[in-house]
Amino acid sequence: MNISEERPTTPVRAKLYDIIFLADTRAGRWFDLLLIWGILFSVGLVILDSVPRYHRVYGKEIILLEWVFTVIFTIEYLLRLYSVRHPRHYVFSYFGVVDLISIAPMYVGLFVPTAHGFMIIRMLRVLRIFRILKLTQYLRESKTLADALIASRRKIGVFLFVVLVLLTITGSLMYLIEGEENGFTDIPTSIYWSIVTMTTVGYGDISPQTSLGRFAASLVMILGYSVIAVPTGIVTAELSHSQTTGRFTCSRCANHRNDNDARFCKLCGNCLFEPKDPPPNPTPPLE
Repeated sequence: MNISEERPTTPVRAKLYDIIFLADTRAGRWFDLLLIWGILFSVGLVILDSVPRYHRVYGKEIILLEWVFTVIFTIEYLLRLYSVRHPRHYVFSYFGVVDLISIAPMYVGLFVPTAHGFMIIRMLRVLRIFRILKLTQYLRESKTLADALIASRRKIGVFLFVVLVLLTITGSLMYLIEGEENGFTDIPTSIYWSIVTMTTVGYGDISPQTSLGRFAASLVMILGYSVIAVPTGIVTAELSHSQTTGRFTCSRCANHRNDNDARFCKLCGNCLFEPKDPPPNPTPPLE
């Protein structure tokens, strides 16, 4: 959501918006701090409830506290809907979906028969752990990392496609080399072995027995190091690039990948700062 576009015009809603969505005020900082502690405590309850000993002894107290946090997060969700200018934009945004997932399991669990849907109840309880995702909106660095991942998604996608091709080829070759008598019963099992080996996990449940198979496995292991290094290098390059761009965000097209000394947006040509604001310091020329 664009902050300038979603801020309402009415005083009450605008004040509420500043407290909930912005952290520039004292009230906004306290709101964020209390909400962060509430998220951490509620996630701790979900983890604690999964331990049978604590569930038997403190099950009722945990459920009671869970409902307290669910009501609090429900009120927070409704206040966010009320305080934005376009509630629909917030509902279908990333954090809107996360906020809804964090409260929905408790309410859905009321309508699921306990006797016939114990596994569903258990799944709904585990889904409450997604409240931890609410913390990402309070980490400014998360936006930088997300932008780097989005910018490198095509490169990573092509790389993953190449890796899938290599896994299919190496798995099929190991099926031909080792055969069923050495544990490589079919091609999917051989591809599973290739994934485990190339990612350097090495469970050891399947291993080559022939000399040719061990030689091929050694090549797959060496190839696995590049599999780890390539996507890391792609994301690192985008992170490095984001540190030299994005200082000024365009108010018209929301482009944040402008150079630090830019005066106009590179996409739409809009002025990046008001006339009353001083222009960015240009990079000094090399002597």
